[in-house]
Amino acid sequence: MRQISRRKAIKGAALVGVAALGFPRWTWSAGEEGGEVIPWSDIPEGFNPSPDTGGRSLDTRTLQKSSFITPTDEFFAVQHYGPTQVDPATYKLRITGLINKPLELTLDEVKRRPRVEQIVGFECSGNNPARLNTLAGNARWAGTSLNALLKEVGLKPTAREVVFFAADKGTEEITHGGSPSQKYEQTFGRSLALEDATKPDLMLAWEMNGAPILASHGAPIRLVNPGWYGIANVKWLNHIHVQDTRFMGRFMARDYVTMMERKVGDESVWEETSVSRMQLKSMVARLTRNGSRYAITGFVLNDGTPLRSVEVRVDDGQWQPATVDKSATQFSWKLFTYEWSGLTPGDHTIVSRATDANGVQPEAAALQTKTTRWENNGQFVRKFKV
Repeated sequence: MRQISRRKAIKGAALVGVAALGFPRWTWSAGEEGGEVIPWSDIPEGFNPSPDTGGRSLDTRTLQKSSFITPTDEFFAVQHYGPTQVDPATYKLRITGLINKPLELTLDEVKRRPRVEQIVGFECSGNNPARLNTLAGNARWAGTSLNALLKEVGLKPTAREVVFFAADKGTEEITHGGSPSQKYEQTFGRSLALEDATKPDLMLAWEMNGAPILASHGAPIRLVNPGWYGIANVKWLNHIHVQDTRFMGRFMARDYVTMMERKVGDESVWEETSVSRMQLKSMVARLTRNGSRYAITGFVLNDGTPLRSVEVRVDDGQWQPATVDKSATQFSWKLFTYEWSGLTPGDHTIVSRATDANGVQPEAAALQTKTTRWENNGQFVRKFKV
């Protein structure tokens, strides 16, 4: 995460539109170089990439408009309690709990803290092949360091958990005890263990791609938690609370919980874990043809673990190495390309797999013991016809 002066930040924001045009030539759409975009044949008729997000997501059917930085209007947006608007003029960020100096800050007071910026990509934890993995994006974020703010307020020795509450709220039913119809109002909340919350890369962001964050992306301030699924990047953040116990809100303990069967010796054990760091995933997203040459572009997402390789397999052939964009950063997505020739007319398939220091992206069949939709990182076989 890079810290920059306010003067440089203002200059950088003014230049971001120009800088966005300066990506390496290999990331350009083949259509801009005379190539033909080959449509995927695995797109269901009438497919809506994100029916529950108002249609805002990366359209991986062609990715003709994609680049290393995802345009803000293509970056996916998910909400849990309906559209939320926060007035910047009256915004307050409270920091409470097991700290030495409770704070309540206006937006301007937050922005007076040292400015940092970094490129971070992430996906919705519900992203999966049925959605064509469209709920993903990569953006340039600017804001201030969360760790620095926590140092400023001073954590007490008994602090164990940091909870992030948002302005969006809704009505929930009490499911255990009390009247079956008893309801209560609940604000959105997610938490991090102190060790994770104090890592240097987390930030409170107020800019996205060189402009103030839009309401749909969490304005005026959202948490950016590099390497974690979108659910942990809390939008409309207005309250940080430090405590000595686990936070067991809906979106930590009851929803966004992955259930998976694992073998322990000869026995099957069901594990339930809260959605957290991104599992290693790659996907082929765009296919083009120029004469007899074919080229694909895809992306890799993970938790920041060093990437070792990306491979591509056409039909039932051998795995072949793909070229990874060297301009990618630790927490950005990693774009990759692969070119080949010699396809015969007819139906074909292509799939990618990534390998990082922790292992290899699994085949889809290896995830059959996972009964929940979250954290689906299986290899995604794409289909096309020539």
